[in-house]
Amino acid sequence: SLCYQLPALVQEGTAIVVSPLIALMKNQVDAVRGFSQTGQIAHFLNSSLSKAEIAQVKSDVLSGKTKMLYVAPESLTKKENIDFLTTVEISFFAIDEAHCISHWGNDFRPAYKNINILRELQPGINVVALTASATPKVVQDIIKELDFIKPKIFKQSFSRPNLAYLVLHEDDKYYRMESILKKYTAASIIYVRNRKLTLEISTFLESKGITATYYHGGLSNAEKDRFMQQWLNDQKQVMVATNAFGMGIDKPDVKTIIHFNLPESLESYFQEAGRAGRNGEKAFAVILKNKGDEISVKNQFLSVLPTVD
Repeated sequence: SLCYQLPALVQEGTAIVVSPLIALMKNQVDAVRGFSQTGQIAHFLNSSLSKAEIAQVKSDVLSGKTKMLYVAPESLTKKENIDFLTTVEISFFAIDEAHCISHWGNDFRPAYKNINILRELQPGINVVALTASATPKVVQDIIKELDFIKPKIFKQSFSRPNLAYLVLHEDDKYYRMESILKKYTAASIIYVRNRKLTLEISTFLESKGITATYYHGGLSNAEKDRFMQQWLNDQKQVMVATNAFGMGIDKPDVKTIIHFNLPESLESYFQEAGRAGRNGEKAFAVILKNKGDEISVKNQFLSVLPTVD
């Protein structure tokens, strides 16, 4: 995030940051405001705001007080937003979680194709694309989709030496999960494959004296925000979540990530496991699996394939 936040502060104008998740935008904006004397330095523009709030955001941006404006890719199709951006002095465009733009990317998001509208809007403005999980093929796709002519590519190693990766074959996953969380009592995330399990497992953990909350795409914005804040502020040790809780969640002291079900791909596993140990301390990424897991992942994959017709 620093790769675009710092340049945004020192350059003239407002940086437009395209970001995929409402929770992630709020998380980032709160963080930037925390370093600043003013709440106007960063704003987001998305479907969670009222008309009055949107008007206030636009006013702050036009007055030159806002250095970073986070937008959802979906909002780039709205004429009033595009008309507004043509009136803004833009320092550069930042595309966060840029793997979302790639057909090959695990989190492919069709709305990310709207970013081309930004390029047409002000063709001379620099663009930076950022991602923590891009294969070489995805990198090429990002370059092509964003119409980069002479891109500079900066890469860091995928290696996370402070993370221990474990796969445990368990008949009783609930017992093993409970014992891990009681041994390591710091912040943890448990990833599951469906919404129903988020509530079931968080209820189970609470019954065992382990504080837990849950998160999935079906919750209201207010619930998502409340449950996430409880976890971020250490009121709850464990967040039980689907992969809707993922990109950009930046809590430095996460000790344990447990995958209760097999993840659907190596990229998504690496990204989710990578939430642990961001403070550089020793941390654990654990997959709990049993015989039924491979079958259920295959079935889940097959069930969404189109028919030959």
